[in-house]
Amino acid sequence: MNLTSQHADPNSNLLFANFNQDYTSLAVGTKNGYRLFSLSAVDKLEQIYENDSSDICIVERLFSSSLVAIVSLSAPRKLKVCHFKKGTEICNYSYSNTILAVRLNRKRLIVALEESLYIHNIRDMKVLHTIRDTPPNPEGLCALSVNGDNCYLAYPGSNQVGEVQIFDTENLHAVTMIPAHDSPLAALAFDPSGTKIATASEKGTVIRVYIIPEGTKLFEFRRGVKRCVSIGCLTFSADSLFLCASSNTETVHIFKLETPKESGGAASTRPTEEPSGWMGYLGKALMTPASYLPTQVTDVLSQGRAFAQVKLPFSGLKNVCALATLPKPRVLIAAADGYLYMYNLDPSDGGDCTLLKQHRLDGQQDPNMPVSQSESTRDGEGAESGYPSNSQPCSESPLPTFADVTQKTPPSRSPSRTTEEEGLGSLKTASSHPSAEDLLSQAVDYPHDPPATGLNTLRLDDDNEFPPMIHHTDPS
Repeated sequence: MNLTSQHADPNSNLLFANFNQDYTSLAVGTKNGYRLFSLSAVDKLEQIYENDSSDICIVERLFSSSLVAIVSLSAPRKLKVCHFKKGTEICNYSYSNTILAVRLNRKRLIVALEESLYIHNIRDMKVLHTIRDTPPNPEGLCALSVNGDNCYLAYPGSNQVGEVQIFDTENLHAVTMIPAHDSPLAALAFDPSGTKIATASEKGTVIRVYIIPEGTKLFEFRRGVKRCVSIGCLTFSADSLFLCASSNTETVHIFKLETPKESGGAASTRPTEEPSGWMGYLGKALMTPASYLPTQVTDVLSQGRAFAQVKLPFSGLKNVCALATLPKPRVLIAAADGYLYMYNLDPSDGGDCTLLKQHRLDGQQDPNMPVSQSESTRDGEGAESGYPSNSQPCSESPLPTFADVTQKTPPSRSPSRTTEEEGLGSLKTASSHPSAEDLLSQAVDYPHDPPATGLNTLRLDDDNEFPPMIHHTDPS
């Protein structure tokens, strides 16, 4: 959720908020720096880091590691990759236009400009591929699968209709184009396995789920029919059984991804005798509405409805949602009003989700902060393209799943890393220290600990891992 293009709450310092790849952490950018929070319980929002620097409009954390990618309003064309625990900048890249979005997984880092996408190898930050001359994408809409085995990138293939382009960022080739909607795209999200993608258009009434890489439609859900809305966020649960959609309205919808169960038993395999006469004909017609109703009507009748819903205490504000397990299923919404809202979700019966707690995110003191309510007593219902240049190196256990608990583009040129011999800066460090490439490689390696220590935990606590480095930047 980037608030730099939208007028936010004047009482809030919030500029950006987003969850990490497994919803165990929340990163918040403010006018005074950025903060990182750990998401492990409802009653307490633990702040694990605070940086009082410049106005941070993008901050993305790599899983639960100390690796963060940041962009500031004062330098919107520069991406910095840092180790926040050491206060060390690992490297930075500068681009010719504003960075609109950054996406991370353990193999790739994606930088989205308005008319181009840059694919970096996260182990050394080298540019592996550039997707140029994409349709105008002023919001930087894109999605990167967090699964390393299905390392796909999705982005709009048109600014007129809802085409989704799927690109393989590991083998660096286009995979497929999905004609998902008649209107331009508004939201995209991969499931944790990278085998499904959810899409929504600017119209905001229908949400579709497709199989990747084939592009076959798997589910279709209807958010509503009375009004068109702006869907700002789609997110799957860890087990891909639930899909959450938030918009600029007060309602957040949760859909359940399950196909209707077919009746079993031997009786289902035996052919039934068709009744004769007018009554038999009429009954058969009523059971097969598709035979006489218009296609538009049967499409609406066949679309899934929300399994559960959240009623927010506001409307018209940007927000970002997540489906987390803390340790029970929760719906988390970080909103432009500067609060993180936590709701309970019943994975068996669905229905209205209850507000459990809300936490202030931007560091402002709030004497009117509502007292936390128990799950049984509180109901939530009331409640631009270009090229990178001058790139220089410088200075938890697995959670149970939901199922378990129940301007214009300049002439293009090939990006390059500058060296001291070219007169564009240098890296000064002791020969005993590892290179920036080694540091990045260490940061994204999977841990070698037994599962009890956490499969998603990246161990970056060694004091010698990120030694201080001096960085010189070319002023041009």
